[in-house]
Amino acid sequence: MRRFAARPRVTVLACEVCGRLPHPGRTRLTLAKLAAVFPVELALHALVVHLHPPYLLTVALLTVTTTILVIWVVEPSAMRMLGGWLHSPELRHRDRIDAAPALWRIRVRLADRPGALETLAKHLAHRDANILTVHVHQLEDAVLDELVVAAPAEVTPHAITAAAEHAGGSGVRVWPATVLSLIDGQTKALAIAARIVGDPDELPLAVAELLGARYLAPGTPAVTESGDGTLLELDRDDRRWGFVRPDEPFTPAEIARAHRLADLAALIARRQ
Repeated sequence: MRRFAARPRVTVLACEVCGRLPHPGRTRLTLAKLAAVFPVELALHALVVHLHPPYLLTVALLTVTTTILVIWVVEPSAMRMLGGWLHSPELRHRDRIDAAPALWRIRVRLADRPGALETLAKHLAHRDANILTVHVHQLEDAVLDELVVAAPAEVTPHAITAAAEHAGGSGVRVWPATVLSLIDGQTKALAIAARIVGDPDELPLAVAELLGARYLAPGTPAVTESGDGTLLELDRDDRRWGFVRPDEPFTPAEIARAHRLADLAALIARRQ
């Protein structure tokens, strides 16, 4: 059976379009070329000194031989052999990216009793998921917990959902998250409130930014059903704005913040 040679690890850095590797650093490239060329130059000069050919023949021999060997044989071979060392900074950076945990945003409904969140944390820990932030929204007969967790790249959303359900959670929703999800919600709300104080007409865009939703301009038809919690409407005086966030219902706390911002904008507008 024919065995295929393993591909060099450095090939992971190749461009997907042209297949070329990134240009290595100048210092490493210079050292690699010196390491490849110096032994060849030394051997050729030693041979010339030993044979003592005529001067013109010596010049021609060194020029042609060095050019052919260095450009076509030595340098390409050295670049392949030393590829891992030449591109080691890029490879280390790629390793850090590959090893970085994925961030997930979880929304789960739990029973309003002591130990429910602890049980959820234990089941997530079994998947090596580390809880970074927790926000608890009080409902009538339960609590709605919203978490941001960091998990290894191999942990799938299905595994996270299963862990939450095994912990007694219901209505589990999991979305990919970014580091922006780690920003404190109260701090962000205060910053946006200051923006509205400066200009009450910024209310629609400010609320959309706060909720991570899409602003529906007046007359724009909603693309979702209002009954699934993904459509929020705000009224101020005789004006109405709509906000939609598909597949991610607004929490009671988010709805309350949006209405308080609308009240703030109305108060500032009356004082102007």
